[in-house]
Amino acid sequence: MDQLLPKISVFLLVFVRVSTFFVTMPLFSYRTIPAQHRIGLAFFLAWIMYYTVDAPALEINGLYILLIMKEALVGLLIGFAAYMMMAAIQIAGGFIDFQMGFAIANVIDPQTGAQSPLMGQYLYTFSLLLLLTLDGHHLILDGIYYSYQFIPIDQPWLNFGSSHLVEYMIRAFGSMFVIAFQMSIPIVACLFLVDTALGIVARTVPQLNIFVVGFPIKIGVSFIVLIIVFGVMMTVVEGLFGTMLNTMRNVMELVGGSK
Repeated sequence: MDQLLPKISVFLLVFVRVSTFFVTMPLFSYRTIPAQHRIGLAFFLAWIMYYTVDAPALEINGLYILLIMKEALVGLLIGFAAYMMMAAIQIAGGFIDFQMGFAIANVIDPQTGAQSPLMGQYLYTFSLLLLLTLDGHHLILDGIYYSYQFIPIDQPWLNFGSSHLVEYMIRAFGSMFVIAFQMSIPIVACLFLVDTALGIVARTVPQLNIFVVGFPIKIGVSFIVLIIVFGVMMTVVEGLFGTMLNTMRNVMELVGGSK
């Protein structure tokens, strides 16, 4: 029993990092996946990863409690870094909905339980299917697997005081909005031209009720442009997956003190 307890302590640390990673990461953190399945998957992944982690036997003491808290923070932070980049798709949908007039009709996302724009939910669903098609979920799991190379399991401290980490998170947050703007600009620009044309018509033909005519016109133009540029938008989403993986890696390096 004395020899088994240090091994269990190491496995528990691995399990804490993996399970908290599943709380914030895209796809695996959604409410549509039962909690029992997520816990079971985290348990078996931790069991497999335990045999690859090079860590000394750890005693359960005050330092061990700090290690548990550190592992929970690491898992949450890495998952949040991935989720933050995927949120660019929802933001792009919000930009499009605002121009289309769908901003007043938000829906409840069954995956997260939060309100989301209609077009954002539409694009996000296709993006998740593309992520599964490209085996992106395997690459996300690789992120938590290789995180022990940057943040050792017996390292009791995290490099939160570094100014480089704050600067990088600010840049990542800004790049999220840039990617969202790139995805939405074709439709938003076309709707701006439609608004300009409707304004000219409203001035030249005052008898025409532009509010009644303009709303269906903008919706129709939006869907036509969406069909035309949908392939380009999915190309941007594919590049977003690479940005997401790079963000996870850089966050791990900064938190672990490698940079």
